[in-house]
Amino acid sequence: MTHIVILGSGFAALTAVRALRKRGVKAEITLISPRESLHYLPSAIWIPSGLREIEELQIPLAPFLARHKVRFLQTAVTTLDAGARSVTTLDGQVISGDHLIIATGARFLRKLPGIEHALIPCEGLAPAQAISKRFHALEGGIIAIGMATNPSEPGAIRGGPMFEYMFILDTLLRQQMRRDRFKLVFFSPSDRPGQRLGEKAVDGILAEMKRRGIETHLGHKMVRIEPDKVVTEAGEIPADLILFQPGMTGLSWFEGTDLPLSPGKMILADALCRVTGKPGVWVAGDAGSFPGPDWLPKQAHQADLQAQAIAANIAAIEKGQDPATPFLPELICIMDSLDSGMLVFRRGKINLTLPALKPLHWLKRLYERHYLRAFR
Repeated sequence: MTHIVILGSGFAALTAVRALRKRGVKAEITLISPRESLHYLPSAIWIPSGLREIEELQIPLAPFLARHKVRFLQTAVTTLDAGARSVTTLDGQVISGDHLIIATGARFLRKLPGIEHALIPCEGLAPAQAISKRFHALEGGIIAIGMATNPSEPGAIRGGPMFEYMFILDTLLRQQMRRDRFKLVFFSPSDRPGQRLGEKAVDGILAEMKRRGIETHLGHKMVRIEPDKVVTEAGEIPADLILFQPGMTGLSWFEGTDLPLSPGKMILADALCRVTGKPGVWVAGDAGSFPGPDWLPKQAHQADLQAQAIAANIAAIEKGQDPATPFLPELICIMDSLDSGMLVFRRGKINLTLPALKPLHWLKRLYERHYLRAFR
């Protein structure tokens, strides 16, 4: 029987499992991950407001894995042999398969001096909880929120949540009747952050910041972060709380393998999500570097679409056919502000941006409920 090995327990990995079974693939599936739960990070933005608790966003996967007849190994991968389609785990096991799907996600660059003084929201649910604790402990002061990319791979960025944190904290302070005690500052080396969303979206984001009285410090290279300030080449931003999302890069163990890597240390892949030059090895989500438009996003929705393409291609191979399904480049983002949301959609030449509307906040919450239903 065909054996499929999947690395990871996030969006791409779990979507691959569902899509494979939906297409009737009867292969043995082994899922390898350090944790047997899905952490639903898109909703972590709501933890500071109390709209979500961290426990609500940790979804145990045992029932899901049992339903889909998946063998689970709770361990970390330490290295990989792409030529042999095998991995070595932390406990010394060597697991090989006919197909190997890498859906491990990426990691955030920590090269900026003093980055340990900032909270990096998308590193997990724990940072969101830490943001909440520190935010509510402040009686006043300056909150600095910013983002940057990987200079070796400009597309390796996840900036949307930083805009959401900025707007959500502003809304929360207004609801608490203490906005006048705080100054909010958004910073980025880019003079127009969020360009992957489209020029109209950037215009809307910057206009919304101005409307809310959020100051900006844009277009200046970052030098370092200190406990109470962000230092750029153009000056300093005093801060009592610093949220910063750096660019992304591949997992550290990628570099010790025969995987082909991009300049940003992501795994090189083609439009069918096949790892370049490595038959039977596939990649989906943040771990990969894919061909596509310059706005190709690093987001859960895109990871799902790539996982679906992999499932279609493996299903074709199982039927003796050539794989021929490319992933769909698509960006869907509801940028939440706690009481409303701004929608951005991109596909092909379509670039739609809707202004902040209350129904879009509820649509984001409904999508969360719909998505998690499959795992609960």
